[in-house]
Formats: sequence, structure tokens, C-alpha cells
Amino acid sequence: MIYLDNSATTFPKPDEVYDFMNNFYRKHGVSPGRSGFDAAIETGELVTNTRKMLTRLFNGGEDYNRLTFSYNATDSLNLIMQGLIEKGDHVVTTMLEHNSVLRPLYCLEQQGICEVTYVHFNAQGYVDPEDIRKAIKPNTKLVVCTHCSNVIGTIQPIGKIGKICKENGVLFVVDGSQGAGAAQVDMQKDNIDVYIFTGHKCLMGPTGIGGSYVRESVNVRHTRYGGTGVRSAYPAHLEEYPYRLEYGTINIVGVAGLYAGVKWVEKQGIENLHRREMELWKRMRNGLAGIEGVTLYCAELEENRNPVLSLNIEGFEAGDVGTLLDVDYDIACRTGLQCAPKVHKGLGTFNLHGTVRFSLGPFNTEEDVDAAITAIAEIAEMRRQD
Repeated sequence: MIYLDNSATTFPKPDEVYDFMNNFYRKHGVSPGRSGFDAAIETGELVTNTRKMLTRLFNGGEDYNRLTFSYNATDSLNLIMQGLIEKGDHVVTTMLEHNSVLRPLYCLEQQGICEVTYVHFNAQGYVDPEDIRKAIKPNTKLVVCTHCSNVIGTIQPIGKIGKICKENGVLFVVDGSQGAGAAQVDMQKDNIDVYIFTGHKCLMGPTGIGGSYVRESVNVRHTRYGGTGVRSAYPAHLEEYPYRLEYGTINIVGVAGLYAGVKWVEKQGIENLHRREMELWKRMRNGLAGIEGVTLYCAELEENRNPVLSLNIEGFEAGDVGTLLDVDYDIACRTGLQCAPKVHKGLGTFNLHGTVRFSLGPFNTEEDVDAAITAIAEIAEMRRQD
């Protein structure tokens, strides 16, 4: 299989990740922070070291305990937005967002808790920070913005957006699902109040692990309650971090895989990985652009983007193209709306049932790219022959 669906989940993972997860879980598959025996203490040390590593990676702040783990980015986004937004608040977000942002906001709006404004993106796929400024109202509580679009790969100007949020006293929450491990993150410099991440994409970890870093000035209300392993006699859920946003036993094997994945990414260098993947992206973009009947979306600019390419072939449903790629060429990609319907409304592809999305990763090759170009050319030729 030629795997070109890395925006969904990077695959394969580095051998170091598989090996570390296996070895660690065999020796340390116990609950951290619950007991005083050696294995539990050592497991707790891994969790703490992973918190420290990610806090440093995001330049979050001095308190690494404010780096908390969850199931994934969607889980953390729900915890953060439901824990910040109150009745009467206004929220600004963008048309580029994933359903992990859109659906919680829709639910809160339908319940009459908040009002939401959606800022459009331009023809190149970027949000103008000034449009964010114009959307802010006196009752705006927060701005929620994706770091990078999962459909068209554009990295948004979060530094400029963060500056506007700070000037207006508005909280800034960034969905880093597609950004963490792929683009540089500096929460301090970019005035990001909460950065959300998931482990199974560019951080090269497994599925089922994600989280957030919450800056010291931000207070998130409890929306869940349960065990923490400490101060068990206390009837209320604990206020301090990390317990404030962690409930029950965390995914230890997931944290282990995330630890190994981040170590691998740091060893390779985020910039080095990105540079190589973008070289492959340019090769793919240039090869596909010359095929008659193929439309590429927001693929003109090479800077400030991730190696993601969305396209359609005239006369074909996106899903049918995906089936042909899978069955006839053994190429795995993502078709449809990619869980981001408002992006497709902005692109004009919503009624076309979305796009065919190729997303490159660290283990793709020039041969993979060339095979995809050849496959798309042959599929497009099929329609012309009809």
C-alpha cells in the first residue's frame, strides 16, 4: 500500500515508537501516582517527563503540570470550550475548522449559551487577521482557530491573530491537531492561551492520546469529575493541574508512544522533516497541475503550509476516485468532506461531496508521489475516453 493519508494518522510510525511502547508497557503497565512501588514510580516519571517535553516543545510556560492528557484533540477541545464558554458569550472561529471545533460550538449555540461568528478564508486558503479583529465584539470570550487546515494544508497566521486577541482581552485557543510536530509552536510569543494537540498525527505517537497546555492566566471550569489517585477523601474534584483536566487512569501506553514519537521528531528536526515533505508536495503539485480535467485547491503558494493537497477530477465523484485509487492502484487517501464541511462550502466543493486529499508524511518517497500522479492521470484519461 502507498499511504497518502497522513493528515488522518501518520503511518507507519518509527520503529523506535513501536519498540518503546512494547518494552515500556511490558515492564511498566501499571497506574502512575496511585502506589509507591518502583514500577508505579517509574511510570509516573515517564508521564512527568512527557509533560515537560511537550511544555518545552510548545513553549507553554513554567508549570509543566498544566500540560494535561486526554483521549485526543477532540476530547480536549470539548473540555476547554465547555469549560471556558459561559451564557451570553460570543466566540469567533473560522470556516477552516474541523468538526472537533464546529460541533461543540454548534451544540453550545443551539443550547442558547453562546453566539458564534465564522470568519472566511481568502482564495489562497488563509484567514486575514484583520477579519478576526472586525469580528470581535464587547462580549467576545475567545477566538478558536486551527493552526493548520486539514483539507488544504494552509498554516494560519496564529502569531498575528494572537496579538489581536491580546490587544482586545480575548482568550486565544488554537487547535494544533495538524500543527503540533509539523510547524513551530511558541505559545508565549504568539499569545496563545490554550494549545490543543493530538498524538497520532505529526507527533508520531499512537491513537488515543492527546491533550492541551493551558496558560497560567486561564481558568477552565470542571465539566467532568472522578478519580485522580491522590487526596481521595476530598469529595470535590481537585482544582490543581494536572488533575483539574485529567480524570481516572490516563492512557499509559499512549503516553509512552507519544514520548517516543516526540523524541524521534526532535531528533529528526521539525524543520528538516517539513522541508523534505514539502519537496515531495511540490513534486506532486507540479505533476498534477498539468493533467487535463484536474482541479487543485489553494495550492498556488508553497510557503506557510503543510504537505496536503486536495483535488477533484472533472466528471468524477471524489469518493469514486478514492475507490479507484484503492482498488486499482493500492493508494490510500482521504475523500469526502474530511470532517470540515465549512472549508468545502468556502471552496465550492460541498455539493461535489468534497475532494480527494493526498497528505504526505515522513516515510513517503518520490516513487509514492509519482505513482499517485500516474494514477490520477490515468483516471482522468478514463473520463476523456468516455
